[in-house]
Amino acid sequence: MVYLDHAATTPMLPEAVQAMTAQLTVTGNASSLHAAGRRSRRTVEEARESLAAALGARPSEIVFTAGGTEADNLAVKGLYWSRRDADPARTRVLASPVEHHAVLDAVEWLATHEGARVEWLPVDSYGRVHPDVLREAVVRNPADVALATVMWANNEIGTLQPVTELAAVAREFGIPLHADAVQAVGQTEVDFAASGLAAMTVSGHKIGGPYGIGALLLGREWAPVPVLHGGGQERQVRSGTLDTPAIVAFAAAARHAVAHREEFAREIGGLRDDLIKAVRAAAPDAVLGGDPDPAGRLPANAHFSFPGCEGDSLLLLLDARGIACSTGSACTAGVAQPSHVVLATGTPPELARGTLRFSLGHTSTAEDVAVLAEAIGPVVERARQAGLS
Repeated sequence: MVYLDHAATTPMLPEAVQAMTAQLTVTGNASSLHAAGRRSRRTVEEARESLAAALGARPSEIVFTAGGTEADNLAVKGLYWSRRDADPARTRVLASPVEHHAVLDAVEWLATHEGARVEWLPVDSYGRVHPDVLREAVVRNPADVALATVMWANNEIGTLQPVTELAAVAREFGIPLHADAVQAVGQTEVDFAASGLAAMTVSGHKIGGPYGIGALLLGREWAPVPVLHGGGQERQVRSGTLDTPAIVAFAAAARHAVAHREEFAREIGGLRDDLIKAVRAAAPDAVLGGDPDPAGRLPANAHFSFPGCEGDSLLLLLDARGIACSTGSACTAGVAQPSHVVLATGTPPELARGTLRFSLGHTSTAEDVAVLAEAIGPVVERARQAGLS
């Protein structure tokens, strides 16, 4: 199988497998006071320090969660509740329309159930929010803004956002800015302290760690209302027994991903460029999504719209040839409607229905690109004919 869906999940790194395996037979709840518990706590805290160092954060700013979705929900809902509770006038939420559904749906839930007034920040044709757009939205009434959320890097079209500049605008008005950085870690420089963000979401299985583990990086001045209630293990904002094996593996994956980021960007970015050339040669009318400048997009992402084709047809035809890719976010796979991300960039619905995302990772090779290059032309032609019949 040629696997070109690393943005959905990427194989675990050997370092992460080794770290996790070593802990699977070790007994101890990190919240227990006896020797076994203290041993587990020490292991967790060492991993926390390691993860924090990799992401430019203080260890006390790491709040472990069960993954990116939980971290996004804790940030969006928790910050909204805490800000609104402190001042009932703060009910406006500023969000980009190209967010992952973990953010998008949390924002819409607040509008439906908690009285939030959602303002979607316009994006350009590359899916990017410009700082002046955020400023314009804020200055209309800074006092009623609960929070803003703009992802660091788009999971579908790969566009990078000017996070530091956006955070500077938000910070000027005392507004917390959250960014989903799940796709960014290991592909572009991510430094929580330097970014100026109030909160940032990261996930293990996107960077070679295990499923079911993530973290919300949370500035010490912010205290979101918990989404989960119980033992309050993580700064009293997240409850649940800490998954020591997964946490250790997550930290190991993060260390490796960050240490090898430049090498990854250079080598995988080169393969990505070759893939783009190959697709354009086989299907000259294919439209590249996101920022065409390699400096403005993730090095592992190539997103295309194919006129006259349905994305699901393309995906299944490629799958039949042993090539795995995506029509966009894996969380919406199988839903027969255009991607909200692609539509937000101004792409017509008929073209937005014919999209594919090819995402590379640490196991990708030139042979993978060559196999796709040979297959994509006939697949596009067959899908187009099926659409005409």
